[in-house]
Amino acid sequence: MTHINVLDPGASPLDYYGFELRRHREAAGLTQRQLGEIVSYTGSLIGQIETARKVPTPEFSERVDVALGTGGLLSRLVDLVLRSQLPVWFQQVAELERRAVEICTFHTHLVHGLLQTEAYARAVLGALDQTLLDDRTAARLSRQRIFEKEAPPVFWAVINEGALLPRLGGSKVMRDQLAGLLSFEENPLINVQILPHEAGVHAGLQGSFDLFRFVSDPAIVYTEGYGSGHPTANPDTVKDCSLRYDHLRAAALSLKDSAELIRRVMEERYAEPSDSVA
Repeated sequence: MTHINVLDPGASPLDYYGFELRRHREAAGLTQRQLGEIVSYTGSLIGQIETARKVPTPEFSERVDVALGTGGLLSRLVDLVLRSQLPVWFQQVAELERRAVEICTFHTHLVHGLLQTEAYARAVLGALDQTLLDDRTAARLSRQRIFEKEAPPVFWAVINEGALLPRLGGSKVMRDQLAGLLSFEENPLINVQILPHEAGVHAGLQGSFDLFRFVSDPAIVYTEGYGSGHPTANPDTVKDCSLRYDHLRAAALSLKDSAELIRRVMEERYAEPSDSVA
């Protein structure tokens, strides 16, 4: 007889998801293998998700919702599951991202997580720790679903030019990441500006920060250290960082010139081997 793990649906969002997946699959009279064949996944993967040993993806959830006629239950649950996979200290930040109507970010050495491609995110997250890398990458990318909401936030990213230069994951990974930034050129809600080296002394020399604004709640400034995050609604800090951000945007290249710089870095630094052959 096959051993069936007994899940406590109240133990975690992942356990609850697995419990509901199994309940709906069994109600449909399908084995794990049969459901896997319907949704083009292995029966083994179905089993791992049902027993909370594997984190589901939004695509998996959508396919299973259709196959089992769950009315979108799993697609609604998967956001909660993925958010729960983020580091505990970062989960509050993901909630701020979800609730904000405007997000202003300044980063000195990385592309912001909300704009990262999958390969770039894997390279960053796997720099020192390869454990559960698939799940951690999926959790990071899930945050980008805020741009799919009915009323997505306005997003401003000022990125230091230096963040475009390290070959994180290799040339292809960086080329695709920069192409990802360029893909937002025609999106008025996602705005990318590059702070060039020529800017010299600037208002962000103390480091990266994010600024979240809401419909009625006070604005919040977020800064980050190794393994810890520091959100604050202190009015003086918010006022200071808001002023700093205004100066950073003024010192940065325009949206058009920023795109041209990104494109130039792509072509000159991360060109495909065939691109450089006359």
